[in-house]
Amino acid sequence: MTETAPRCCAARRSEPEAARVAVRPERGRGTRFRWVELPGGAFAMGTSGAEGFAADGEGPSRHVKVSAFSVSAYAVTNAQFADFIRDTGYETEAERFNWSYVFHLLVPPEIRARVPRAPAETPWWLPVSHAYWAQPEGPASTVLDRMNHPVVHVSWNDAQAFCAWSGTRLLTEAEWEFAARGGLEGKRYPWGDELVPAGEHRCNIWQGEFPTANTAEDGYASTAPVHAFPPNGFGLFNTAGNVWEWCADVFTPDYHCVTSGEDPFFAGPGKTRSMRGGSYLCHQSYCNRYRVAARSSNTPESTSGNIGFRVAAGESPGGRA
Repeated sequence: MTETAPRCCAARRSEPEAARVAVRPERGRGTRFRWVELPGGAFAMGTSGAEGFAADGEGPSRHVKVSAFSVSAYAVTNAQFADFIRDTGYETEAERFNWSYVFHLLVPPEIRARVPRAPAETPWWLPVSHAYWAQPEGPASTVLDRMNHPVVHVSWNDAQAFCAWSGTRLLTEAEWEFAARGGLEGKRYPWGDELVPAGEHRCNIWQGEFPTANTAEDGYASTAPVHAFPPNGFGLFNTAGNVWEWCADVFTPDYHCVTSGEDPFFAGPGKTRSMRGGSYLCHQSYCNRYRVAARSSNTPESTSGNIGFRVAAGESPGGRA
C-alpha cells in the first residue's frame, strides 16, 4: 500500500467560523429523489492492495455489516438545491465567506487576473470572489444550463442544512462504500478492475496531464450530468468521479481500527469530515482517489467546484446524525 499521495481538494484555513443558519422545520417534501432501496449485508470494506494510500486509512480490508437503507441514485442536483434555497432563503457558506475555490482552467481570463494568490500546495485552486453554487465559476457563470448536474461549492454544513430541510441525511462511509460497490466484491471500481473496459469511459475523471491539460476524452472537462455513464449494479450513478461526496463521519486515518464491524461510524473527535468518490479532477498520476475504497477529507466549512453530496433516507445507524 502506498504511504501517501497529494490531494486534489483545497481547504479553507484561518477563516472565522460562519454563522449557522436555522432551517425552517417545514420539510422540502416537494423535492423528488430517485431512491434505491438496499437490503444491507456484509461486504469487504477498504483495501489492502498496493494502490491504496496507507495515510488515508484505506485499509486493512475487513468484512463489515451495514443495515438496510435507502440511497439516492444520483448526487443532489442544482435543481434540487435550488428548491431548497427558494423554500428557505438559506445562504451557503461560500456566499457568507464571499468566495470559493474554482479550478484554474475553468476561470475566465478577465477574472483570473484579479484573483488573489492560490494556496501553495494546490496552486490550481483559485479563490474566486462571488463563486458559489449558482455561479460555479464566479460572476457571469450560471447553472441554468446544468440543472441536472450535481450541485457544487457546498460545504458539509450546507449539506446538513439541505438534509434537515428535505428529511434526508448523509450516508456513513460504510453505507457509501457498500452502495458504491454495487454488489461487486473487492473490485477497484464500481464496474470492475479495469478503468476503461473495452475502451469505454465509465466515469468523469481527468484525462491528460494534470493540472495543465485536460483532453476530456470522457466528454466532460468539468461536472457531468448526474445520470451520465452507466449505473453500478445497484442502480447508482457516478459513484466514481464527477464530484466528491460528503459523508456523515468525522475523518480518521484509523477508521478501520476504531470503528465497529457492524454499521461502522466514526463520530470523532476530529476537525475534518469524510469525502468519497473522487471528482472530475482525479487522475492516476496525482490523486487516484476515484477507486471505491479511496477516502479523503476536508474541513466542514470548505467549498470548491468539485465537492457535492448524495443523501440517504431514514434514520442513520444507531440514530446518529
